[in-house]
Amino acid sequence: MSRKVDSVKDINDSKETWRLAVRIMDVWSVVNNKGIEHLEMIVMDSLGDRIQVLIRHDHLLKWKEVIKENMTCIINNGSVYNNDFQWKVCDHSKKIVFLGGTTMKAIELQNIPPKGYFFKDFGEILQGKCKTDRLEDNLNSIITYITYIFANTFNNEPYFNVDIIDAVSEINHIQSNTPGKKVVVSVVLKDLKGNCKNCNLWEIYGSKFLAYYNDPKNNGAIVILLTHAMVRDGQVSNAWRGSKLLINEDIPEIQDFMSKLPTNEQKEKPTQSAKSLSNWSGGSQYSPVERFVHNAKCISLSQFCKIKHETLCVTVATTLKFAVSKYGWFYYGCIRCSSKAPNPEKAYECSCGQKVEQPIPRYKIEIYVSNGESKYRFVFWDSECAAILGMTAEFMHNSMVKGNESSLPKRLRAGFV
Repeated sequence: MSRKVDSVKDINDSKETWRLAVRIMDVWSVVNNKGIEHLEMIVMDSLGDRIQVLIRHDHLLKWKEVIKENMTCIINNGSVYNNDFQWKVCDHSKKIVFLGGTTMKAIELQNIPPKGYFFKDFGEILQGKCKTDRLEDNLNSIITYITYIFANTFNNEPYFNVDIIDAVSEINHIQSNTPGKKVVVSVVLKDLKGNCKNCNLWEIYGSKFLAYYNDPKNNGAIVILLTHAMVRDGQVSNAWRGSKLLINEDIPEIQDFMSKLPTNEQKEKPTQSAKSLSNWSGGSQYSPVERFVHNAKCISLSQFCKIKHETLCVTVATTLKFAVSKYGWFYYGCIRCSSKAPNPEKAYECSCGQKVEQPIPRYKIEIYVSNGESKYRFVFWDSECAAILGMTAEFMHNSMVKGNESSLPKRLRAGFV
Protein backbone atom coordinates (compact mmCIF):
# COMPACT_ATOMS: atom_id res chain seq x y z
CA MET A 1 0.00 0.00 0.00
CA SER A 2 1.50 3.33 -1.04
CA ARG A 3 2.04 6.16 1.40
CA LYS A 4 -0.54 8.87 1.75
CA VAL A 5 0.07 12.03 -0.27
CA ASP A 6 0.75 15.14 1.83
CA SER A 7 -0.57 18.64 1.15
CA VAL A 8 1.95 21.36 0.31
CA LYS A 9 0.33 23.71 2.83
CA ASP A 10 1.10 21.23 5.65
CA ILE A 11 4.86 21.02 4.95
CA ASN A 12 7.02 21.87 7.97
CA ASP A 13 10.45 20.91 9.29
CA SER A 14 9.21 18.18 11.64
CA LYS A 15 10.22 15.38 9.24
CA GLU A 16 11.89 14.59 5.91
CA THR A 17 9.54 11.82 4.75
CA TRP A 18 7.11 13.96 2.79
CA ARG A 19 5.23 12.55 -0.20
CA LEU A 20 3.93 15.11 -2.64
CA ALA A 21 1.81 14.86 -5.79
CA VAL A 22 2.64 18.03 -7.71
CA ARG A 23 3.04 19.80 -11.01
CA ILE A 24 6.36 21.53 -11.77
CA MET A 25 5.19 25.04 -12.52
CA ASP A 26 8.56 26.63 -13.18
CA VAL A 27 12.22 25.60 -13.15
CA TRP A 28 15.38 27.60 -13.67
CA SER A 29 19.13 27.28 -13.36
CA VAL A 30 21.23 29.53 -11.12
CA VAL A 31 25.00 29.96 -11.53
CA ASN A 32 26.83 31.83 -8.76
CA ASN A 33 29.89 34.04 -9.20
CA LYS A 34 32.16 31.00 -8.78
CA GLY A 35 30.51 29.21 -11.68
CA ILE A 36 28.69 26.68 -9.47
CA GLU A 37 25.22 25.79 -10.76
CA HIS A 38 22.08 24.66 -8.94
CA LEU A 39 18.39 24.35 -9.83
CA GLU A 40 15.38 26.03 -8.31
CA MET A 41 11.75 25.28 -9.10
CA ILE A 42 8.19 25.87 -7.97
CA VAL A 43 5.80 22.95 -7.50
CA MET A 44 2.03 23.07 -6.96
CA ASP A 45 -0.41 20.49 -5.64
CA SER A 46 -4.08 19.87 -6.49
CA LEU A 47 -5.21 22.52 -3.97
CA GLY A 48 -3.20 25.20 -5.76
CA ASP A 49 -0.63 25.58 -2.94
CA ARG A 50 2.95 26.18 -4.07
CA ILE A 51 6.39 25.74 -2.54
CA GLN A 52 9.90 26.55 -3.75
CA VAL A 53 12.38 23.68 -4.22
CA LEU A 54 16.18 23.68 -4.30
CA ILE A 55 18.39 21.08 -6.00
CA ARG A 56 21.98 21.65 -4.97
CA HIS A 57 25.00 21.30 -7.23
CA ASP A 58 25.98 17.84 -5.93
CA HIS A 59 22.60 16.43 -7.08
CA LEU A 60 22.39 18.45 -10.29
CA LEU A 61 23.47 15.78 -12.81
CA LYS A 62 20.92 13.32 -11.42
CA TRP A 63 17.96 15.64 -11.95
CA LYS A 64 18.78 18.28 -14.58
CA GLU A 65 17.71 16.22 -17.59
CA VAL A 66 14.80 14.55 -15.76
CA ILE A 67 12.90 17.61 -14.56
CA LYS A 68 10.65 19.20 -17.15
CA GLU A 69 8.47 22.25 -16.73
CA ASN A 70 4.71 21.46 -16.52
CA MET A 71 5.27 17.75 -15.79
CA THR A 72 3.33 16.09 -12.95
CA CYS A 73 5.08 13.75 -10.58
CA ILE A 74 5.29 12.15 -7.16
CA ILE A 75 8.18 13.42 -4.99
CA ASN A 76 9.27 11.44 -1.95
CA ASN A 77 11.48 12.77 0.84
CA GLY A 78 13.45 15.98 1.14
CA SER A 79 14.85 18.28 3.79
CA VAL A 80 12.64 21.19 4.84
CA TYR A 81 14.14 24.56 5.75
CA ASN A 82 12.90 28.10 6.25
CA ASN A 83 12.40 29.85 2.91
CA ASP A 84 15.47 32.07 3.03
CA PHE A 85 15.86 32.49 -0.73
CA GLN A 86 16.93 36.02 -1.61
CA TRP A 87 14.12 36.11 -4.17
CA LYS A 88 10.96 34.48 -2.82
CA VAL A 89 8.58 33.62 -5.63
CA CYS A 90 5.82 31.98 -3.61
CA ASP A 91 4.13 32.48 -0.25
CA HIS A 92 5.18 29.32 1.56
CA SER A 93 7.36 29.94 4.64
CA LYS A 94 9.35 26.76 3.95
CA LYS A 95 11.41 25.36 1.11
CA ILE A 96 12.29 21.80 0.14
CA VAL A 97 15.87 20.70 -0.56
CA PHE A 98 16.47 17.47 -2.48
CA LEU A 99 18.50 14.80 -0.63
CA GLY A 100 20.47 11.84 -1.91
CA GLY A 101 17.44 9.74 -0.96
CA THR A 102 14.89 11.94 -2.70
CA THR A 103 12.93 10.16 -5.42
CA MET A 104 10.70 11.54 -8.14
CA LYS A 105 8.42 9.60 -10.48
CA ALA A 106 6.71 11.17 -13.47
CA ILE A 107 3.01 10.31 -13.51
CA GLU A 108 -0.09 11.75 -15.16
CA LEU A 109 -2.13 13.61 -12.54
CA GLN A 110 -5.30 15.10 -14.01
CA ASN A 111 -6.46 16.67 -10.72
CA ILE A 112 -3.63 19.23 -10.64
CA PRO A 113 -4.38 22.44 -12.57
CA PRO A 114 -2.22 23.08 -15.64
CA LYS A 115 0.61 25.58 -15.58
CA GLY A 116 -0.76 29.09 -15.61
CA TYR A 117 0.21 32.65 -14.85
CA PHE A 118 -0.62 34.82 -11.86
CA PHE A 119 -1.58 38.11 -13.48
CA LYS A 120 -2.62 41.03 -11.30
CA ASP A 121 -4.46 44.16 -12.39
CA PHE A 122 -1.97 47.00 -12.26
CA GLY A 123 -4.51 49.33 -10.73
CA GLU A 124 -4.86 46.91 -7.82
CA ILE A 125 -1.10 46.80 -7.38
CA LEU A 126 -0.95 50.59 -7.08
CA GLN A 127 -3.73 50.45 -4.47
CA GLY A 128 -1.79 47.89 -2.42
CA LYS A 129 -4.19 45.02 -3.11
CA CYS A 130 -1.40 42.48 -3.40
CA LYS A 131 0.34 40.16 -1.02
CA THR A 132 3.62 41.70 0.04
CA ASP A 133 5.61 38.81 1.46
CA ARG A 134 7.71 37.93 -1.55
CA LEU A 135 10.87 39.03 -3.30
CA GLU A 136 12.26 40.79 -0.27
CA ASP A 137 15.24 43.09 -0.73
CA ASN A 138 17.36 43.60 2.39
CA LEU A 139 19.70 46.20 1.01
CA ASN A 140 20.44 49.14 3.27
CA SER A 141 21.02 52.36 1.40
CA ILE A 142 20.14 56.01 1.26
CA ILE A 143 19.34 57.38 -2.17
CA THR A 144 19.26 61.04 -3.02
CA TYR A 145 18.00 63.00 -5.98
CA ILE A 146 19.31 66.56 -6.53
CA THR A 147 17.99 68.83 -3.73
CA TYR A 148 15.57 66.21 -2.41
CA ILE A 149 16.94 63.79 0.17
CA PHE A 150 14.75 60.85 0.99
CA ALA A 151 14.92 57.46 2.70
CA ASN A 152 14.99 54.22 0.81
CA THR A 153 16.24 51.86 3.51
CA PHE A 154 15.19 48.34 2.65
CA ASN A 155 14.80 46.38 5.89
CA ASN A 156 12.81 43.34 4.77
CA GLU A 157 10.47 45.57 2.79
CA PRO A 158 9.05 43.51 -0.11
CA TYR A 159 8.54 43.82 -3.79
CA PHE A 160 5.25 42.66 -5.21
CA ASN A 161 5.75 39.41 -7.13
CA VAL A 162 3.41 39.08 -10.12
CA ASP A 163 3.29 37.93 -13.71
CA ILE A 164 2.95 40.79 -16.17
CA ILE A 165 1.42 40.76 -19.65
CA ASP A 166 1.28 44.05 -21.57
CA ALA A 167 1.95 45.69 -24.91
CA VAL A 168 5.15 47.69 -25.35
CA SER A 169 4.06 51.26 -26.01
CA GLU A 170 7.50 52.83 -26.51
CA ILE A 171 11.17 52.45 -25.65
CA ASN A 172 12.43 55.12 -23.28
CA HIS A 173 16.08 54.27 -22.81
CA ILE A 174 18.70 51.72 -23.84
CA GLN A 175 21.93 51.26 -21.89
CA SER A 176 24.47 49.07 -23.65
CA ASN A 177 26.90 46.68 -22.01
CA THR A 178 29.98 48.81 -21.36
CA PRO A 179 32.64 48.64 -18.61
CA GLY A 180 31.00 49.44 -15.30
CA LYS A 181 27.47 49.28 -16.72
CA LYS A 182 24.94 46.52 -17.29
CA VAL A 183 22.52 46.19 -20.19
CA VAL A 184 19.16 47.69 -19.32
CA VAL A 185 16.25 48.50 -21.61
CA SER A 186 13.55 50.77 -20.23
CA VAL A 187 10.18 50.38 -21.96
CA VAL A 188 6.68 51.70 -21.35
CA LEU A 189 4.07 48.99 -20.98
CA LYS A 190 0.37 49.58 -21.61
CA ASP A 191 -2.46 47.30 -20.52
CA LEU A 192 -5.83 46.87 -22.22
CA LYS A 193 -7.32 49.62 -20.03
CA GLY A 194 -4.75 52.14 -21.26
CA ASN A 195 -2.77 52.24 -17.97
CA CYS A 196 0.95 52.72 -18.50
CA LYS A 197 3.90 51.70 -16.38
CA ASN A 198 7.66 51.73 -16.77
CA CYS A 199 9.50 48.42 -17.06
CA ASN A 200 13.25 47.87 -16.80
CA LEU A 201 14.63 44.75 -18.47
CA TRP A 202 18.10 44.00 -17.13
CA GLU A 203 20.98 42.07 -18.66
CA ILE A 204 19.88 38.91 -20.57
CA TYR A 205 16.25 40.08 -20.52
CA GLY A 206 17.17 43.44 -22.06
CA SER A 207 19.44 41.73 -24.60
CA LYS A 208 16.65 39.32 -25.57
CA PHE A 209 14.22 42.19 -26.08
CA LEU A 210 16.70 44.15 -28.22
CA ALA A 211 17.45 41.10 -30.36
CA TYR A 212 13.74 40.70 -31.09
CA TYR A 213 13.13 44.42 -31.61
CA ASN A 214 16.08 44.87 -33.98
CA ASP A 215 15.21 41.84 -36.12
CA PRO A 216 13.77 43.30 -39.37
CA LYS A 217 11.45 40.30 -39.70
CA ASN A 218 9.56 41.32 -36.56
CA ASN A 219 6.99 44.01 -37.32
CA GLY A 220 3.85 45.17 -35.60
CA ALA A 221 2.91 45.32 -31.93
CA ILE A 222 5.07 43.70 -29.26
CA VAL A 223 3.34 41.93 -26.37
CA ILE A 224 5.55 40.66 -23.57
CA LEU A 225 4.83 38.27 -20.72
CA LEU A 226 7.25 38.58 -17.79
CA THR A 227 6.99 36.01 -15.01
CA HIS A 228 7.93 36.66 -11.36
CA ALA A 229 8.22 40.35 -12.10
CA MET A 230 9.27 42.70 -9.31
CA VAL A 231 6.86 45.59 -8.88
CA ARG A 232 7.59 48.44 -6.53
CA ASP A 233 6.32 52.02 -6.50
CA GLY A 234 4.76 51.60 -9.93
CA GLN A 235 8.00 50.34 -11.49
CA VAL A 236 8.38 46.87 -13.00
CA SER A 237 11.55 44.86 -13.59
CA ASN A 238 12.64 41.28 -14.02
CA ALA A 239 13.85 39.38 -10.97
CA TRP A 240 17.57 38.66 -11.00
CA ARG A 241 16.74 34.99 -11.39
CA GLY A 242 13.60 32.99 -11.98
CA SER A 243 11.88 35.44 -14.34
CA LYS A 244 11.02 34.34 -17.87
CA LEU A 245 10.47 36.79 -20.72
CA LEU A 246 8.13 35.73 -23.52
CA ILE A 247 7.86 38.03 -26.55
CA ASN A 248 4.99 37.64 -29.05
CA GLU A 249 5.10 33.87 -28.52
CA ASP A 250 2.40 31.57 -29.80
CA ILE A 251 0.73 30.86 -26.46
CA PRO A 252 -2.96 31.49 -25.63
CA GLU A 253 -2.29 34.30 -23.14
CA ILE A 254 -0.24 36.42 -25.55
CA GLN A 255 -2.40 35.69 -28.57
CA ASP A 256 -5.57 36.57 -26.64
CA PHE A 257 -4.03 39.84 -25.46
CA MET A 258 -2.87 40.69 -28.99
CA SER A 259 -6.36 40.05 -30.41
CA LYS A 260 -7.89 42.55 -27.98
CA LEU A 261 -5.61 45.40 -29.06
CA PRO A 262 -7.14 47.96 -31.46
CA THR A 263 -6.46 46.97 -35.06
CA ASN A 264 -4.22 49.96 -35.73
CA GLU A 265 -2.10 49.20 -32.65
CA GLN A 266 -1.62 45.58 -33.72
CA LYS A 267 0.20 46.84 -36.81
CA GLU A 268 2.37 49.47 -35.11
CA LYS A 269 5.86 48.61 -33.94
CA PRO A 270 6.87 50.58 -30.79
CA THR A 271 9.36 53.36 -31.41
CA GLN A 272 12.10 54.88 -29.32
CA SER A 273 10.95 58.17 -27.86
CA ALA A 274 12.40 60.87 -25.65
CA LYS A 275 9.08 62.35 -24.74
CA SER A 276 7.85 62.13 -21.15
CA LEU A 277 5.00 59.78 -20.33
CA SER A 278 1.56 61.34 -20.57
CA ASN A 279 -0.21 58.44 -18.88
CA TRP A 280 2.26 57.28 -16.25
CA SER A 281 0.60 54.78 -13.93
CA GLY A 282 -2.86 56.19 -14.30
CA GLY A 283 -2.42 59.63 -15.81
CA SER A 284 0.24 61.46 -13.79
CA GLN A 285 1.72 64.43 -15.67
CA TYR A 286 4.61 64.88 -13.23
CA SER A 287 8.31 64.55 -13.93
CA PRO A 288 10.12 61.76 -11.97
CA VAL A 289 11.08 64.18 -9.17
CA GLU A 290 7.64 65.81 -9.10
CA ARG A 291 5.95 62.40 -9.01
CA PHE A 292 7.97 61.45 -5.95
CA VAL A 293 7.46 64.71 -4.08
CA HIS A 294 3.76 64.80 -4.95
CA ASN A 295 3.19 61.52 -3.05
CA ALA A 296 5.71 61.99 -0.24
CA LYS A 297 5.27 63.50 3.19
CA CYS A 298 7.69 66.11 4.47
CA ILE A 299 9.55 65.33 7.70
CA SER A 300 12.32 67.00 9.68
CA LEU A 301 15.95 66.00 9.23
CA SER A 302 16.10 64.56 12.75
CA GLN A 303 13.02 62.39 12.05
CA PHE A 304 14.46 61.37 8.71
CA CYS A 305 17.66 60.06 10.28
CA LYS A 306 15.71 57.89 12.75
CA ILE A 307 13.82 56.01 10.02
CA LYS A 308 14.19 52.26 10.42
CA HIS A 309 12.00 51.11 7.55
CA GLU A 310 11.23 52.18 4.02
CA THR A 311 9.31 55.44 4.02
CA LEU A 312 8.14 57.68 1.20
CA CYS A 313 9.19 61.10 2.47
CA VAL A 314 11.03 64.35 1.73
CA THR A 315 13.40 66.31 3.88
CA VAL A 316 15.31 69.49 3.02
CA ALA A 317 18.75 70.31 4.36
CA THR A 318 21.67 72.64 3.72
CA THR A 319 25.03 71.20 2.72
CA LEU A 320 27.66 72.20 5.30
CA LYS A 321 30.78 70.56 3.96
CA PHE A 322 32.21 67.66 2.00
CA ALA A 323 34.31 65.14 3.92
CA VAL A 324 37.41 64.34 1.88
CA SER A 325 38.94 60.84 2.11
CA LYS A 326 42.30 59.56 0.78
CA TYR A 327 41.23 59.79 -2.85
CA GLY A 328 38.87 62.72 -2.24
CA TRP A 329 35.54 61.96 -3.89
CA PHE A 330 36.10 58.47 -5.35
CA TYR A 331 37.67 55.07 -4.81
CA TYR A 332 38.98 52.48 -7.26
CA GLY A 333 36.71 49.50 -7.82
CA CYS A 334 35.66 46.61 -10.02
CA ILE A 335 34.46 47.32 -13.57
CA ARG A 336 31.36 45.12 -13.06
CA CYS A 337 30.27 45.61 -9.45
CA SER A 338 30.92 48.37 -6.90
CA SER A 339 33.41 46.39 -4.76
CA LYS A 340 36.60 48.20 -3.78
CA ALA A 341 39.81 47.09 -5.49
CA PRO A 342 42.50 45.74 -3.11
CA ASN A 343 45.14 47.71 -4.98
CA PRO A 344 44.21 50.41 -7.52
CA GLU A 345 47.40 49.81 -9.49
CA LYS A 346 47.20 46.03 -9.87
CA ALA A 347 45.02 43.61 -11.82
CA TYR A 348 42.94 41.17 -9.77
CA GLU A 349 39.92 38.88 -9.84
CA CYS A 350 36.92 40.36 -8.05
CA SER A 351 34.63 38.35 -5.76
CA CYS A 352 31.90 38.79 -8.42
CA GLY A 353 34.02 36.71 -10.81
CA GLN A 354 35.17 39.61 -13.00
CA LYS A 355 38.84 39.70 -14.00
CA VAL A 356 39.86 43.35 -13.63
CA GLU A 357 42.91 44.51 -15.55
CA GLN A 358 42.54 48.13 -14.49
CA PRO A 359 40.24 49.21 -11.61
CA ILE A 360 38.04 52.21 -12.40
CA PRO A 361 37.06 55.24 -10.28
CA ARG A 362 33.71 54.96 -8.47
CA TYR A 363 31.92 57.65 -6.49
CA LYS A 364 31.93 57.75 -2.71
CA ILE A 365 30.87 61.16 -1.43
CA GLU A 366 30.43 62.04 2.24
CA ILE A 367 28.44 65.19 3.01
CA TYR A 368 27.52 66.89 6.25
CA VAL A 369 24.09 68.52 6.14
CA SER A 370 22.00 70.55 8.55
CA ASN A 371 18.54 72.06 8.86
CA GLY A 372 19.61 74.62 11.46
CA GLU A 373 19.23 72.36 14.49
CA SER A 374 20.31 68.87 13.53
CA LYS A 375 23.50 67.89 11.70
CA TYR A 376 24.10 64.54 10.07
CA ARG A 377 26.55 62.84 7.71
CA PHE A 378 25.29 61.23 4.52
CA VAL A 379 27.25 58.85 2.29
CA PHE A 380 26.34 58.74 -1.40
CA TRP A 381 27.61 55.77 -3.39
CA ASP A 382 28.44 55.28 -7.03
CA SER A 383 25.09 54.52 -8.67
CA GLU A 384 23.22 57.29 -6.79
CA CYS A 385 25.89 59.88 -7.61
CA ALA A 386 25.96 58.87 -11.28
CA ALA A 387 22.17 59.32 -11.45
CA ILE A 388 22.36 62.76 -9.83
CA LEU A 389 25.31 64.05 -11.86
CA GLY A 390 24.50 62.38 -15.17
CA MET A 391 27.99 60.93 -15.64
CA THR A 392 30.16 58.16 -14.30
CA ALA A 393 33.00 58.75 -11.86
CA GLU A 394 35.40 57.44 -14.50
CA PHE A 395 34.25 60.06 -17.00
CA MET A 396 34.53 62.85 -14.46
CA HIS A 397 37.93 61.64 -13.31
CA ASN A 398 39.29 61.46 -16.87
CA SER A 399 38.05 64.96 -17.63
CA MET A 400 40.01 66.49 -14.78
CA VAL A 401 43.48 67.95 -14.98
CA LYS A 402 46.10 65.28 -14.29
CA GLY A 403 47.61 65.61 -10.83
CA ASN A 404 44.51 67.27 -9.41
CA GLU A 405 42.24 64.20 -9.27
CA SER A 406 41.70 64.23 -5.50
CA SER A 407 40.29 67.75 -5.39
CA LEU A 408 36.52 68.12 -5.44
CA PRO A 409 35.29 68.85 -8.99
CA LYS A 410 33.19 72.00 -9.34
CA ARG A 411 30.60 70.02 -11.31
CA LEU A 412 30.29 67.51 -8.45
CA ARG A 413 30.00 70.23 -5.80
CA ALA A 414 27.33 72.01 -7.83
CA GLY A 415 25.26 68.81 -8.02
CA PHE A 416 24.94 68.52 -4.25
CA VAL A 417 24.68 72.13 -3.12
